[in-house]
Amino acid sequence: MEIVLLQDVKSLGKKGQVVKVNDGYARNFILPKKLGVEATAKNLNDLKLQKANAEKVAAEQLAAAKALAAEIEAKSVSLTMKAGEGGRAFGSISGKEIAEAVSKQLGLEIDKKKLVLPEPIRTFGTHEVPIKLHREVTAKLAVKVTEA
Repeated sequence: MEIVLLQDVKSLGKKGQVVKVNDGYARNFILPKKLGVEATAKNLNDLKLQKANAEKVAAEQLAAAKALAAEIEAKSVSLTMKAGEGGRAFGSISGKEIAEAVSKQLGLEIDKKKLVLPEPIRTFGTHEVPIKLHREVTAKLAVKVTEA
């Protein structure tokens, strides 16, 4: 019997895959647990439509991420930090502060988890901060840190 998987099934296949299994396995395990449906013409057509819709949504998300990346790279954010003795930086700037500054200065909502900042910024000057907007799109934000 051929089955269209609705979920990933260990040692059988991934979601959306058409697999051939024994009749008893399908009737007693896969169908009752809603892990898959029988591969009829209607179900195969539904699967094809779902895949097409998912591809369309993914393409729209990629285009939106590219547009946002272009907008981010064209702008910069300014932050201030206290200076200690001899012009040395006192403290640091974290991803949370950068995300808040982007929200206030640029009017864009960026999640602080999308900032790829291995460690906080501890020096004055201009820093390039990568922002992971999509798995294929990474924008670079210019962050200018000045003395307070």
